[in-house]
Amino acid sequence: MKIKEILNRGKITVSCELFPPKQSGDIPQVQEVVHEIAALRPDFMSVTYGAGGGTSQNTVAIAAEVQRCGVPALAHLTCVSSTQEQIVAMLDRLKENRIENILALRGDIPKDADAAVLPRYRYASELIREIRRRGDFCIGAACYPEGHVECGRKSDDIDYLKQKVDSGCDFLTTQMFFDNNILYNFLYRILSKGIRVPVVAGIMPVTNSKQIKRICALSGTTLPPRFRAIVDRFADNPQAMKQAGIAYATEQIIDLISNGVNFIHIYTMNKPDIAAKIMDNLSEIIR
Repeated sequence: MKIKEILNRGKITVSCELFPPKQSGDIPQVQEVVHEIAALRPDFMSVTYGAGGGTSQNTVAIAAEVQRCGVPALAHLTCVSSTQEQIVAMLDRLKENRIENILALRGDIPKDADAAVLPRYRYASELIREIRRRGDFCIGAACYPEGHVECGRKSDDIDYLKQKVDSGCDFLTTQMFFDNNILYNFLYRILSKGIRVPVVAGIMPVTNSKQIKRICALSGTTLPPRFRAIVDRFADNPQAMKQAGIAYATEQIIDLISNGVNFIHIYTMNKPDIAAKIMDNLSEIIR
């Protein structure tokens, strides 16, 4: 089933994310994770692509396993390190495996890349147009409530987002955020720009303090004082930090749903136990 059809049903949706293994020999272990998360009956599951497409071959294998479990799969696809031939070959593989949902991403530009010799695709909007030409896919794209880390002005970032939507994007998924007011403000701003595709709110359950440093370094995500207090209090107690992180993510989701944000994506990242606890916390709310 196409994700745009799921989002248009007028119901609360909860989806989960996982990543493929770096080595093909580790696929069976990740397949076990797929089965455990699929048993929670999320509305769909997304599978990441890896930096520079490093795990791209395994993305298709894991996405296909998701669909064998009866859950729609959303396969990530990045383009900045790929040629047109590589993108077309990947789209053909997705078609062969009956995967019809793609999250189209630019990907991280290699630090040593020479702008003069970068491959054909430099922006996600270019990839979206290519996918739209190559088949009847449902296409998602990323959006950044706090602005993309490489973009100096939020207004410019929203203009670039509009280009993605105008190129054929069917829905958007946000980068993680920890202050819901940031998302509410973002939704108002994109609506004023004429962006009306469904927006899925991305929630990251932070269950260990090391995640915080990586998150801030990579994305520039703002940590509200309440969340910082949780980290300061429980950073040295892994089990307490895990419990507090799940509780914080659950409260975020409940507030979002209470305020009409009905599409929730949990960055569970191959941790079925965390997904299970959050889904259990929301069982009556999302039923």
